Amino acid sequence: MKIMAIDYGDAHTGVALSDPTGFLAGSATTIHSRKEEVVLSELARMVRENQVDELVMGFPRNMDGTEGPRAELYRAFAGKVEEATGLKVVLWDERRTTVDAHRILFEAGKNAKKRKKTVDAVAASLILEGYLDFKRMRG
Repeated sequence: MKIMAIDYGDAHTGVALSDPTGFLAGSATTIHSRKEEVVLSELARMVRENQVDELVMGFPRNMDGTEGPRAELYRAFAGKVEEATGLKVVLWDERRTTVDAHRILFEAGKNAKKRKKTVDAVAASLILEGYLDFKRMRG
């Protein structure tokens, strides 16, 4: 079961794919576009080409667990992803993923300019890892 994670953003959308068993996080990339139709088209292409079985998308929550100010926008986008791919989207708490992604890249010696290009892909990988851990624990 191949799983794809999405870290949706205004200008950059990170995408991470699991290995074919759905057990480990694998490759990650970034879609660089502000145009929703471009992002949806790319996501649909990636789902087809990678034979993805399940989608998980980061969902903005406040630190206290309540929905963040962009929650409705993300929920609407998830619906469009479902239409474009034919797969149900699981909304996944993305608290701290971008902060953690910046820290990981900083510790790896990436300067701010290089971090900006890859931070969304790393955030998508963190979303995917959290979701895969949850699925393993749930059995």
